[in-house]
Amino acid sequence: HVQLVESGGGSVQAGGSLRLSCVISGHRYSRNVVGWFRQAPGKEREGVAVIDRYGRASYADSVKGRSTISKDNAKNTLYLQMKSLEPEDTAMYYCAADPFRGNYCSGDSEYSYWGQGTQVTVS
Repeated sequence: HVQLVESGGGSVQAGGSLRLSCVISGHRYSRNVVGWFRQAPGKEREGVAVIDRYGRASYADSVKGRSTISKDNAKNTLYLQMKSLEPEDTAMYYCAADPFRGNYCSGDSEYSYWGQGTQVTVS
């Protein structure tokens, strides 16, 4: 049974930083692509960043230079470090594993497993 559990969201002021975590259990995520997505109210889901088994990362243009995705295989944990946060970054953030369709870092990509989300609010 695969479970993804996000944490680390919260409310911060513009310019602040947050680190999101996603613990992935029941899955050998170290061997596959995992990533972060977000969805703001009234907006479509957006890919934020993905990382593959070799540690190669891809980022959406909207967060490039401000965010870093990483993973700790020993802890089965995926991270997203975000800095210089802007109000436009306000959204529910989700981690996902095992893409099977589409551009893996796009909002229309399909992943097998999703977490329940963690809210990020920037004011």
